[in-house]
Amino acid sequence: MSFREVTGHYERHPYPHYPLLASVRRYDTYAMNLTALWGRFNGELLPEQEGKILLSGCGAFAPYPMALANPRAEITGVDLARHNLRRARLHCLLHRRFNVDLLQGDFLDPSVTPGPYHFIEAFGVLHHLDDPAAGMRALEQRLLPGGILRVMVYGRYARQEAESVRRAMRLLKVQDVAAIKRMLKKAAPGSRLRSYVDAAWEAKNDSGLADLFLHPNVTTYRIDEFMELVGQSGLQPLLFTHLDALADPQQEISRLRELDRRRETRANIICYLGKACKGAAGLSAGTRLMLNPALREAVSLWNFAAPVPIDRLGHDNPALRWSVRRFLRRFVKPVAEAALSSAERQQAEDYVRKLFLVRLREEGGSCQSR
Repeated sequence: MSFREVTGHYERHPYPHYPLLASVRRYDTYAMNLTALWGRFNGELLPEQEGKILLSGCGAFAPYPMALANPRAEITGVDLARHNLRRARLHCLLHRRFNVDLLQGDFLDPSVTPGPYHFIEAFGVLHHLDDPAAGMRALEQRLLPGGILRVMVYGRYARQEAESVRRAMRLLKVQDVAAIKRMLKKAAPGSRLRSYVDAAWEAKNDSGLADLFLHPNVTTYRIDEFMELVGQSGLQPLLFTHLDALADPQQEISRLRELDRRRETRANIICYLGKACKGAAGLSAGTRLMLNPALREAVSLWNFAAPVPIDRLGHDNPALRWSVRRFLRRFVKPVAEAALSSAERQQAEDYVRKLFLVRLREEGGSCQSR
């Protein structure tokens, strides 16, 4: 499958297609904040102004929320399709996000994305490449030591219905969204096609229908196939974040393997991968806790609402009620864990798991904060 075909698909169908004035709340971007992610997986503080981020295959929307999450980072978005980039640029401009450089080109080309980067996102990208393993290796080479790669690939059985329809469309030589809509009008209520489309959020607009059923190149994965892809790159799984994912990566791999065996996997695979990460800071007398910077406004003294950050790690989040906000405000600057009571440490641990708080090693230790 040529780059020309994939590029042509996205030139005809920029994806995803959100309204230009659709806004994102900063607290919903907490799982994209580089300072928090670096602290989670390396146990040390990365100053916000030092971050370099790559969005590979950035599409028509992702640069905006990434820039919102990381307003002081240097962000590069790369995409093959000019129309995707034009719409992404409009989103950023309309929402006053000016720390993004958008480039048309192939993110596999080192002259386009020389790096190195602290954080790379490849969300829904690798499974559209002719050689996903080469893509994964190329991204690994662009990461700094301690760097983090967030990937999403289609799960074999989560994508099964869509792939059946997509293959049928290709056999029938259906090549445009209008033809799909004509088929949907004729589909009987309760039919497999109608039921799938009614349940799929991607099918709510033309670009989503095209991405589901007209994409020229798609690969789906069982967990063992995904881990083989990861193994070839030298990266290590840090955390799975799809629906109901277990916190321990090896336990989650075992859980998915059993679901795959029964053909009951219902989620695409979403995972943070690391390159020589130093590991999370363990509990010790010298560790400190810090608030995820993306939540600062949400816990502000002047915020009288009780926001509920959208789930980004596979499990529901609590409402940030007044008592929760008051507790989290204590950690706007790093606080020594030793200063907390036993009950406070237990409460804080739950927020560490949710990435609302980040645990940092003792200053002056082997992984000194910068």
